[in-house]
Amino acid sequence: MDLLGTLLEKLQSDDQLAAERAFVAYEPYLRRLVRRHIPQALQSKFDSCDIVQSVWAGLLGNPDNRSRRFNNPAHLRAFLVKVTRNRFIDGWRKHRAALEQEQSLDQTSPRYIPASPDPRPSEWAQAEELWQRMLSVCPPAYHEILRLRRAGLTLMEIAERTGLHEGSIRRIIRKVSRQVATQEPSTRSIP
Repeated sequence: MDLLGTLLEKLQSDDQLAAERAFVAYEPYLRRLVRRHIPQALQSKFDSCDIVQSVWAGLLGNPDNRSRRFNNPAHLRAFLVKVTRNRFIDGWRKHRAALEQEQSLDQTSPRYIPASPDPRPSEWAQAEELWQRMLSVCPPAYHEILRLRRAGLTLMEIAERTGLHEGSIRRIIRKVSRQVATQEPSTRSIP
């Protein structure tokens, strides 16, 4: 009896090691089968390895498939080829609508390209200018509180780090905000 025949007997007896060996034996062939049929556009959606692994997971994870009996290695191979093709077709159907509607950004009108959620460079510059004004109107002792707030920490977290009370931190932030808001227009730099 050949190696695949012995492997088939062990696979049908629910031998886990035999299942791993069968996977190693058949996996390259099944991946080539999928790669031969997978169009370029689908390669970004799923990989041949994904399909082959889902075939084995379905085969070993389903009690109905584990009790399935194969007459010979060729019968097992034909079964695996059929299941692999079916999984490939399912994947293709799942992504077909998206593929039909997708197009390259080069072919898309600029009015249909969404704006970036990131701030524009001018907004970064304005934020940096505001930050510098905030630091200039408050004493150096408050700078750490402002840095922590800018980093996104809550008042409670800032209080834990600085040892100050939350109410004190809230008052400091309000005081700095008022000073920046009431700063003389002549001292502000105008872009």
